[in-house]
Amino acid sequence: MPDPRRPSDPLELDRAHVWHPYAPMPGRAAPLLVESASGVRLRLARPVEGHDELVDAMSSWWAAIHGYGHPVLDAAIRDQLGRMSHVMFGGLTHEPAIRLAARLAEISPGALEHVFLADSGSVAVEVAIKMCLQYWRSLGRPERRRLLTWRGGYHGDTFQAMSVCDPEGGMHSLWSGVLPRQVFADAPPAGFDAEPDPAYTAHLADLFGRHAHELAAVIVEPVAQNAGGMRFHSPGYLRVLRELCDAHGVLLVFDEIATGFGRTGALFAADHAGVAPDVMCVGKALTGGYLSMAAALCTPEVAHGIGRGDLPVLAHGPTFMGNPLAAAVAGASLDLLADGAWEVQVKRIEAGLRSGLAACRGLGGVRDVRVLGAVGVVQLDHEVDVAAATRAAVRHGVWIRPFRDLVYTMPPYVVDDADLERITTAIRAAAAAG
Repeated sequence: MPDPRRPSDPLELDRAHVWHPYAPMPGRAAPLLVESASGVRLRLARPVEGHDELVDAMSSWWAAIHGYGHPVLDAAIRDQLGRMSHVMFGGLTHEPAIRLAARLAEISPGALEHVFLADSGSVAVEVAIKMCLQYWRSLGRPERRRLLTWRGGYHGDTFQAMSVCDPEGGMHSLWSGVLPRQVFADAPPAGFDAEPDPAYTAHLADLFGRHAHELAAVIVEPVAQNAGGMRFHSPGYLRVLRELCDAHGVLLVFDEIATGFGRTGALFAADHAGVAPDVMCVGKALTGGYLSMAAALCTPEVAHGIGRGDLPVLAHGPTFMGNPLAAAVAGASLDLLADGAWEVQVKRIEAGLRSGLAACRGLGGVRDVRVLGAVGVVQLDHEVDVAAATRAAVRHGVWIRPFRDLVYTMPPYVVDDADLERITTAIRAAAAAG
């Protein structure tokens, strides 16, 4: 029999048992209860501020680029479910994963021919770092075990990934003294369209000169630093890093988990610079937001280097590696991107964000407004009041998730002009309230 003392209301059960991301336990604020989702809308089980549905301006943390319930992606899941939902990847393989790996190798910049499928973005970063560390150990250079990155970055919440997040301004300062000590450059000067600053280039060159002998790799988010502060920088700095890595024999890793698959206006952010890394991480939008899957891609040089070591294998094997359902829907998502419609969509969104957010510059407390591709950011001169800003957006029928001093949007590519205008109106209201 049901325990009469046990709460039956879903939100009461949520508060009692569910630990939400970046939140205390129990939570201080009740989350909104989502009943279903379609297109760009989240349907709520209980109306909030007079709305029973909200436009999702976040693409479910930047992953649902095609929106919800897309018929092509739904069909891919159903078709694969009729075949098999999962099979172990050790000693076995299957066509959805094979074709996905081949497609990723084909569309990625440079010679990223080898694909290691992982569970999540953080795990892909862990795998990428492990690749780089093992590469140097296999070549008899175990002292090359540190990583260089620049401040303002964010690469995930697992331990090696946390070690290359901003150690002061980020979320992981709690772990100072526990995480590996990496080499941090200053944050790259802001401005996607700005010319590279010679003084900053010299700063990077100086760090390479002093630390190259102990560096396994450089890892950065190309062009757009996302959860670390939503900052945009010149693609020219990626070319500088490529040149310095080549000159000093250091591997270059691009974390494209947030920027990949069109978000910045290029299929991959590296394409803005015309350079290719030695290792690249992708995730989030890889499956169109349907299932968790990520990947770490590398060049033959990296793979063959690892293979020359005493331990010639990459000792990593997630239980759900290469999951057929995730691989099938990821392949279908890449099919949707292949027709190039995303480029028109992202350009339209960029224009709408520039126009709609321009008025935020006149609001009190706004430090900066910036847009790149399908990313729109309003930066305040103070810590945002998340509850107040969220309520203001919800009153306009829009879901956002502000953090630190930022009110921002990364909408699905399929958002229409009317909903895009609704989003920018909500962002202006949130910035004013926050």
